[in-house]
Amino acid sequence: MQTRGAGHYETDASSILNLAQRFERLPFTGYQQKIFAIIGTAWLFDSIDLASLTFVLAPISEEFGLSDSQAGLLASASFAGMFVGATTAGMLADRFGRKVVFQSSMILWGSASLLLALGWNWESLIFFRFLLGLGMGAEFPIGLSLVSEFMPAEKRGQYIGFLEGFWPIGFITAGALSLVLVPTLGWRSVFVLQGVAAVWVLIIRRIVPESPRWFESRGEYDEADETMKQIEAEIEERQGRPLPEPQPARFAERVFRGFSFLELFTAGYLRRTVMIWLAWFFILLGYYGITTWVSKLLADRGFEITGAIGFVVLMALWGIPGFLSASFLLERIGRKTTLSAYVILSAVAAYFYGQADSLLWLIVAGSFMQFFFFGMWSALYAYTPEIFPTRARSVGAGTASSMGRLGALLGPALVPIVLATSYGNAGVFTLGAVSFVIAAAVVLALGPETNKKLLEEVST
Repeated sequence: MQTRGAGHYETDASSILNLAQRFERLPFTGYQQKIFAIIGTAWLFDSIDLASLTFVLAPISEEFGLSDSQAGLLASASFAGMFVGATTAGMLADRFGRKVVFQSSMILWGSASLLLALGWNWESLIFFRFLLGLGMGAEFPIGLSLVSEFMPAEKRGQYIGFLEGFWPIGFITAGALSLVLVPTLGWRSVFVLQGVAAVWVLIIRRIVPESPRWFESRGEYDEADETMKQIEAEIEERQGRPLPEPQPARFAERVFRGFSFLELFTAGYLRRTVMIWLAWFFILLGYYGITTWVSKLLADRGFEITGAIGFVVLMALWGIPGFLSASFLLERIGRKTTLSAYVILSAVAAYFYGQADSLLWLIVAGSFMQFFFFGMWSALYAYTPEIFPTRARSVGAGTASSMGRLGALLGPALVPIVLATSYGNAGVFTLGAVSFVIAAAVVLALGPETNKKLLEEVST
């Protein structure tokens, strides 16, 4: 078996390992489900951490006497950290491997959660929230890369859609925990519990192997083959019979010639880079501009803090059928169509939520809004890692995520400005709706379709 030497070179990887077809011929067993469950569990706790501020922003603001501007900056601090974390972790994961960066991210955000519980003033909370964002930002592109690289083409979109399903579950869990803990133990207890959970996730994550596709992309063919054989042996043992022979390679993929960040802007990737960066920026601007403030806006309308949290949790329950429906459609009508449809419908729902003038209208419009929000997220996360090659999948997804974090940083910060105008609460949700429409238009105009294609086929 050929191994990597000094320097960069190009070679036909398919003639050496044929990893694409070796993965495709694997029966779908508990092994792939185990890998997915471990990554999904980490995703769940990340989502709980991120969503928790939606539910505790009001009591934190009350304790420290924060102005709307200070509350907006606190809400944006984690997104600033995620911007840095997603970009740097994506580059590090493509250079040093998915697994080591994946585990390091868990240590960082778990520690930051515990530090948040000790926050003594507004400045300390912003700093610790930034650190938590660094860890979470590192999590997303690597988790997406791992799931996409381990799943067969016919199930890849569906399972990444399922991965995104941990977001509404995490959102609901964060709300339920806040509903129980905040009135009795205070908002600090929410962050303590999240930090403790990070230790357990770090332990189980060690089971996930390095991606054979990543080894191959680095020219480390011995390591790629050895890891792939271990996967094949475990699946053979699970099903109790030999695996079928893989089909011949359908095409060649050039590997280990390096990937400069500037290559994202070359003819082969510029259109995709611009499309996915703009989509992430405007989707996250709209989404976090709305959701970070939903609970506080309800409290400002006269609802008790616990009542506002309860209403948000009730609406978030509709995110579960939302991500399930999108996961189903991703494999039937394609990534591009599903993403565009859910983004546009999110815009419609957000606009009507902003116009609501009664509790019933708020709940109905908010439920539709959460349904389409989480379907939108499933489609976006399924689509993003598929459009970049293995050697740059994490950095491509990471930079897209970072552009999204800029939008997420800007969204909550814009809310106090909009609230100060004559448009008030309705203006906040109109801003989100307009952002979603722009994102959908960009995807429809510039996005390629990736449904049912091998990763190597899409990205080369």
